[in-house]
Amino acid sequence: MCILFVAIEAHPDYPVIICANRDEFHLRPTEPAHFWPPENNLLAGRDLEAGGSWLGINRQGYIAGLTNIRAPELHKPDMRSRGELVVNALSDPASTTVGWLREHGHQYNPFNLLFGHQHELYCYHSISKEVKRLTPGFHAISNGALDDIWPKMAKGTQALEHYLSHQQPDIDALLAIMTDQTQAQDSELPQTGVALEWERQLSSIYIKHLEYGTRSTSIILQDQQGNISFTEVRYDGKGRNLGKQSFKFSTA
Repeated sequence: MCILFVAIEAHPDYPVIICANRDEFHLRPTEPAHFWPPENNLLAGRDLEAGGSWLGINRQGYIAGLTNIRAPELHKPDMRSRGELVVNALSDPASTTVGWLREHGHQYNPFNLLFGHQHELYCYHSISKEVKRLTPGFHAISNGALDDIWPKMAKGTQALEHYLSHQQPDIDALLAIMTDQTQAQDSELPQTGVALEWERQLSSIYIKHLEYGTRSTSIILQDQQGNISFTEVRYDGKGRNLGKQSFKFSTA
């Protein structure tokens, strides 16, 4: 997962709204979002190469989402798969504590982990080992720190805030925000250790590239009564729609 926009208590009817894109190599085998057997408690897509996930929610309303931190100089081979952090946070939320993350986070390449329940959502940044509670309002998590002012983070946050100030959440409208392919000007690009051409490619909310790009968009809505709506749309390297899954359930 490469970018998440989160609205906390920013809409009177929906205290939690999450819009997220997963960016990954298109050849990496993946299962669409589904309830994982045998317990059918965890709802998420599944990475078939390492067995983890990038974003999900369980029937109790616990949420977890992952982004890689773009720091090539810190990347090491043979580290544990970061996707298991999402599975752990949803399978046993009590085990995902700041203390555990600080003790075991070095076993993974750099990451941000969004985790928590409804109004109490946190973001852990593995390089600084800092955890921040998401305050009411709008937040973005990408491949740096929480609420970094990267062009696509600022653009998506502003678009979501503007939309929610005028409209009831509509899945198609939220998907449209997440499929914006506009790239930033070179002068606005962050310097994250990758080549300039890739900085350009990665600067859009939706990344369209035959080898690596946006594989899926997920929209999570939670209303005041604890009803959950989870929608996932999948794409190929040419930006074509490969399918859509929608789920509704209640945590009450």
